[in-house]
Amino acid sequence: MREHQLVVVGGGPAGLSAALSAWEAGVTDILLLERDKYLGGILNQCVHNGFGLHRFKEELTGPEYAGRFIDLLESTAVQVKTDAMVLSVAPDKTVRYVSPDGGCQTVRAGAVVLAMGCRERTRGAISVPGARCSGILTAGAAQRFLNIEGQMVGRRVVILGSGDIGLIMARRMTLEGAKVLACVELMPYSGGLNRNIVQCLQDFDIPLYLSHTVTNIIGEKRLEKVVVSAVDEGRRPIPGTERTFECDTLLLSVGLLPENELTRALGAEMDLRTNGAVVYENMETSIPGIFACGNVLQVHDLVDFVSEESARAGAAAADYIQNGGTTSRRTLRVENGDAVTYTVPQRIRLDAAGEGVQVFFRVNRVFGTSAVTVAAGEKRIARFKREHMAPGEMERIFLPGKLLALAEGDTITVSAEEAEA
Repeated sequence: MREHQLVVVGGGPAGLSAALSAWEAGVTDILLLERDKYLGGILNQCVHNGFGLHRFKEELTGPEYAGRFIDLLESTAVQVKTDAMVLSVAPDKTVRYVSPDGGCQTVRAGAVVLAMGCRERTRGAISVPGARCSGILTAGAAQRFLNIEGQMVGRRVVILGSGDIGLIMARRMTLEGAKVLACVELMPYSGGLNRNIVQCLQDFDIPLYLSHTVTNIIGEKRLEKVVVSAVDEGRRPIPGTERTFECDTLLLSVGLLPENELTRALGAEMDLRTNGAVVYENMETSIPGIFACGNVLQVHDLVDFVSEESARAGAAAADYIQNGGTTSRRTLRVENGDAVTYTVPQRIRLDAAGEGVQVFFRVNRVFGTSAVTVAAGEKRIARFKREHMAPGEMERIFLPGKLLALAEGDTITVSAEEAEA
C-alpha cells in the first residue's frame, strides 16, 4: 500500500485551494484525486464572468479562475490523478479509488481533505407532477450541454427556481437565441444573488414570479406546456391562479446538495441543516485528521469564499500532519437561533481558536436594516449591524478568541433580528 502525507479528494476549486495551501505550509507529499478528466470542477462550464473579485481583485470567468489555481499547482510537486473515482475513505485515513490505468488502488494518508463539491436536486427530489417527457433538465446539465458540448437544449424555456445557476442560464439561453418565458420561484424571495437577479433577469426583461410553482407538465415525447400556479403561505397551490406557458424546455434550479456519500460512509458526524459534516474551527470533522471544505461542507454563493475556506482546511491538515491533532479542554457548540438556518463551524475548540474564528451562516428571510446577535445562554456577547441580508447570500461574522473565552456555558447561538435604521 502506497502512503502519502495528504490525500485531497476532489479537484475543483476547493480541492485545488486546499492542496496548494497544504503545500505552502510545508507538506511535500500530496496526492489529489479527481474523478473528471480535467481539474477545475464545475468552474469549467461557468463561462460567465464575476469570479475572483475577492481572491484576485479582478473579474474572471470560471475557467480563468480555475486556471489560476491550476497554474499555481503546476509549479509545485503535488501529484494529480484525474479520471480517478474515490470509492471509500476509512477512519484510519486509507483511501480506495479506481482509475482506467491502475484499476482499484488503496493508499494511506497522514490526513485527508474531503472536497467533493455538490450536485443538483432533480425533478424526483421535488415531485413535480405531470408527464415524463423530454425537455426537462437541471440548469447545471443544460449549462454543460451548452457551454462544453455546444448543444442547444431548447428554444422556449421556463425556469423553475431562482438559484444562481438558473438565473445565469436564463441570461445564457437568451444570448444564444432562446426565449425565456419566465423564472418561477416557490418562495416569496429569490434564492440567488441580487446581482444575478438584476443582470440575468431584469436586464433582459425576463419576468420573475415569486410565490409560484409548476403544478403540471404537459407533453407527449417532448415538453409542450407547463402550468404555473401561485402558492399560499403554506406553499400550497391556490386554485384558480393557473397560467399556462407553451414551451419546449423546463430548467430546474431547485437547490444543491453537498455530495457526502463518502463522508457518511466514513462515519463522520453530519449536520442535517447543511447536509454536510459537522466541523471544528479548523474544518476538521469528527474523525481526527479528516477535513472537509467547500460545497461538500456547505453550499456557497461565491467561489472566492470556497477558496478561502479550503485554504484554511489545507493549512489545518498540514498542521495535523506536522504537529498532531488538536485537543482542547473546552469546546463550544455553535447553534442557529432566530431567523438563522445554520452555522459553520458547528464546534469551536477554545484552545485552538487563536485570535478568533469566522462563522458562516444564512438567514431564512429577507432583512433590511438588521443585526446579527451572538448569545451565550441568556447573555448577549456580540452584535453586528447589517444593512441587508437575504437567504441567497452567505453571511459571516468574526468572533475574537478573547470574546469566546468569556462565553458562559458550552453553547453560543447566532440569531438575526430587525433593527432601527
